Amino acid sequence: MKLLSLSLLFFTAVLGKEISNPARQLKYVSGEVHRTIMKNKNTSFDKSRAEGLFNSSTYPKIDTYTPCVDGYAGSGINTTFRCNNIDLRYFVPHVELGSATGEGSSSWGWTSDDGREFIIIGQADGAAFAEVTEDGALDYIGRLPNTKGSDAIIWREIRVLKHYAVIGSEAEYHGVQIFDLKKLIELKPSRDEPCTSPKVFDPETDVTGMFRDLPIGASHNIVINEDFGYAVSVGARPRNSTCASGLIFIDLSDPTNPTSPGCAAQDGYVHDAQCLEYKGPDTKYLGHDICYGYNEDTLTIYDVTDKKNSTIISRTSYEGAQYTHQGALLDTEWQEFLLMDDEYDEYEMSGLAADGFPVTFIWNISSLERPLQTGYYKSDTRSIDHNQYIKNGFSFQSNYGAGLRILDVSSIPEDPTGAGVKEVGFFDVYPEDDAIGGLVDFVGTWSSYGLFESGWIVINTIERGVFVVRMQDNHYGDGWGEDEDGEGTDGENTDGEDDDGEDDYNGQNKISKGW
Repeated sequence: MKLLSLSLLFFTAVLGKEISNPARQLKYVSGEVHRTIMKNKNTSFDKSRAEGLFNSSTYPKIDTYTPCVDGYAGSGINTTFRCNNIDLRYFVPHVELGSATGEGSSSWGWTSDDGREFIIIGQADGAAFAEVTEDGALDYIGRLPNTKGSDAIIWREIRVLKHYAVIGSEAEYHGVQIFDLKKLIELKPSRDEPCTSPKVFDPETDVTGMFRDLPIGASHNIVINEDFGYAVSVGARPRNSTCASGLIFIDLSDPTNPTSPGCAAQDGYVHDAQCLEYKGPDTKYLGHDICYGYNEDTLTIYDVTDKKNSTIISRTSYEGAQYTHQGALLDTEWQEFLLMDDEYDEYEMSGLAADGFPVTFIWNISSLERPLQTGYYKSDTRSIDHNQYIKNGFSFQSNYGAGLRILDVSSIPEDPTGAGVKEVGFFDVYPEDDAIGGLVDFVGTWSSYGLFESGWIVINTIERGVFVVRMQDNHYGDGWGEDEDGEGTDGENTDGEDDDGEDDYNGQNKISKGW
């Protein structure tokens, strides 16, 4: 699929500094590159299992506020974590969230109409549900196991549309689960009373709907378009299927009967994407349904307004590309820049990441037809970058063994080189690699969710369990993460008196143009 248009490749070679390499490109098209990465990840996971690192019961629960002091939070074996400007409020191992495997992956949040905040935690054998209390603790409410007949596989991705969790897995026969999160409020009507009887939901009778129209029932990732109200399954194997592991659209207008209006197969395998209504400087596309695809070796931008006849607007690679993994728009209300990570350049010691330090690529997308890479930010901690989400000018990055890294990216519109980007806080969830200065391996955190209005940040880890942390200082801007007196929270504020204003937006939030 990626060899359909040589002229397009030559065009983007100029813009993206891509050096034409047909032999390597065939390795992406065939899936060889992705299979190699998955093999390396499974090797890493097997090693962790053999060493007992996935035995989450060995990691003690932490339910007391633990400030970051002199670069560390906590004390003792398995309870001391490197940090800067981020305090630890809570930690719970996967086993106490109902998981028999103790293997974590994705996570996503939901805010109810009355301002209560809930987190959905991806695990190999299902998804756990917990309320993030006002004081930052986790109250475990229940879990939705993996679909009956499917295996427990660590790759589980979760997104939220309105009050529905949309859950996919790399496991064959899993399909996409549609779960009504209002069931959590039925189980726990009051935020003030803890849940005393967590429920294990039935994956057949307790789901609102199931989307089964996938080649073998597996998805690598799930994408939500909140503007137009649909979901997308991406990376649905095999690559030689009709949709070529591209964008498979899922109509959720009737969540009890999800259907697909079509797919976008033109560029083959899509690893991740962000789809939304276009609002930006390229007036030709105003109001169109646009998907920004992270497609293994390219940034591919689609116009998917017509789901039966999607088109590629542009397809651009870049110098040192190894595995284009994921990215996020700087501002969803003014789509001029996006940030992108390459998951494999550190591992392969390629390009700017040849020294094993993660690189965040900055793209100017003022022209959807001619996106330009304008700069980058380079981390000072050895690891692999994985996922990032942006709110109010801050990027919340999950960098495997280096943990959560928060970047102030608000300077990019004024200086798209990235020179003004700075790290304002971090919380390292994998102390096992501290003595060697970081590890370029698939360990630590898979994802984090930092989009709650309260300012609580939830970090899901592969081995241990789930952390709840918070920035010490009010870096987030007016009205976000303040206590009820309007004061910024810091390391001495432990009363949990937060602003619970309603937040019915569960995705990546806009930033003001004033940044």
